[in-house]
Amino acid sequence: MQKYGLLGYPLGHSFSKTYFNQKFEAEKIDAEYINFEIPNIKEIKNVIKENPELNGLNVTIPYKEQVIPYLDDLDEDARQIGAVNVIKFTKGLFGKLKLKGYNSDIIGFKQSIDPLLNETHRKALILGTGGASKAVFHGLKQLGVGATLVSRKPKEFCITYDEITPKTMEQYTVIVNTTPLGMFPNIDSCPDIPYDLLTPDHLLYDLLYNPDETLFMKKGKEKGATVKNGLEMLLLQAFAAWEIWQK
Repeated sequence: MQKYGLLGYPLGHSFSKTYFNQKFEAEKIDAEYINFEIPNIKEIKNVIKENPELNGLNVTIPYKEQVIPYLDDLDEDARQIGAVNVIKFTKGLFGKLKLKGYNSDIIGFKQSIDPLLNETHRKALILGTGGASKAVFHGLKQLGVGATLVSRKPKEFCITYDEITPKTMEQYTVIVNTTPLGMFPNIDSCPDIPYDLLTPDHLLYDLLYNPDETLFMKKGKEKGATVKNGLEMLLLQAFAAWEIWQK
């Protein structure tokens, strides 16, 4: 039996575990998917040692960056982003185990946002500076959209929310929320941007998917903007992870 799993802490109700185990059952694949909830990234060594039949892992918060020193190789996207959410296990010379890191977040994001982009979408604001923002930044770049990150506090290569002017809103017609603001149960919160300056030319993309329509999206919709949540991205990155493990 093949074994796959998710590395993170805490894991709670993981989408990946449910999704993959249902897939294995439906497609009669002899495999199982397990959650590896480890309080310290160093424990990855024990996970690998105790589960010799592992073929691949997904990686989630807070280990997408911390896991990199434990890998033998990185795919080009993962190297550029500096974050890994898929690990493929292969046997090399003399059966030596080799771990290669990939980033399927960028694949899921690009495939999900691409159909919504048009010629007016040349610049994007990325709200938040966490691990997900890096995948979004590189994904947009590959799609020909220049992006600027927005941070609560002054940071290098970022602007702050206070620095978003009417001119900024006019030029940056794509706005991507990578922060947890608005996620269930805190559905009454949203990023602090000037929503009154939104127009039907704007595209608001929220990486959150619970609730289906966040306050960020609702406020965009009221101004005629195109809005989308992160559920499709979540599914597409899971499809991409499976393809990575199978190739």
